[in-house]
Amino acid sequence: MMMEHRWTAVVTLLALLVYFWMGLQVAQARGKSGIAAPAMTGDPLLERAVRVHYNTLEWLPIFLTSLWLFAIYWNELVAAGMGLVWIVGRLVYSTGYMADPAKRSTGFMIQSLAVAVLMFGALGKIVYGLATGHV
Repeated sequence: MMMEHRWTAVVTLLALLVYFWMGLQVAQARGKSGIAAPAMTGDPLLERAVRVHYNTLEWLPIFLTSLWLFAIYWNELVAAGMGLVWIVGRLVYSTGYMADPAKRSTGFMIQSLAVAVLMFGALGKIVYGLATGHV
């Protein structure tokens, strides 16, 4: 059934919209600073916006793969819920980092814990299934 993982799909799209929004934040910071592409340095606001955007890109493959494997092998609603926690963590990270790079750690911890639950939950379920023949 195509709608089996609809909540995971919605969370995936929300995560990608957040990433897209972060890209727009980079463009806005470029406009405010007057620094044209391809330059990426010279204004702290632009540098923070770029770093938030890039850090999110660095986490997306880990998050999305873990999200979908957890949804498939464990529980779709829990996966979607943890995905929302990840999104909130990324938004808290972004807000904190843009205000002051020293304020990024709360958001980073929230999203890291969400990914850890998804990744190790999926891994544990898959390994358990392989060990017991219930895959």
